[in-house]
Amino acid sequence: MYFYQRIRDTREDNDYTQKDIATLLDLHLTQYRRYETGETEIPVHILIKLSKLYKKSMEYLTEIQIKM
Repeated sequence: MYFYQRIRDTREDNDYTQKDIATLLDLHLTQYRRYETGETEIPVHILIKLSKLYKKSMEYLTEIQIKM
């Protein structure tokens, strides 16, 4: 699974529409849709906002495991 699919699944699990999230992030709906489909890379500042909104770590949203 690509991480943009996790972004979409997390949005749906929280009962938000793409329009809801675009509004909360102050983005055009088209731009947000491009993030969820993987057409456009999601900027880090948007990932941070999504992480806070969903109360999930960025590692969870991006499926990156950081090992130290």
